[in-house]
Amino acid sequence: MNLIISHKIKKKEFKHGKITKIDLQKILNSFKKGIFTFINSKNLPKESHLVKVYATTISGAKRIVYLIDSITQDGFFLFYRNKNDKIGKNISIKNPEFEKSLNTYLNLLNQDIEIGAYDIYKL
Repeated sequence: MNLIISHKIKKKEFKHGKITKIDLQKILNSFKKGIFTFINSKNLPKESHLVKVYATTISGAKRIVYLIDSITQDGFFLFYRNKNDKIGKNISIKNPEFEKSLNTYLNLLNQDIEIGAYDIYKL
């Protein structure tokens, strides 16, 4: 099982595109535990599903969103948000901000996969 982090998404989600060691461990451990809430969504790649995780960090409550390949069980990191920001407070397709950002991030992920601009973490 792997977790893939796209360079473009990392730049959008983290200040200066740098993930702190603490945040990276939270992202990896949350995925590894596999305690997910599934999110209904349209326009996802075939054989994939969207999940969210609620996480607590030193800087407060976070919402982490992953896209999971149903066949390989590999994950693709998408969002790491404070629970009170415009996306983190309502991670659902009913939130237009989330839906818009999700479509953007899926495009960014696809672009980075095509050019090999991502990091792979084996779990």
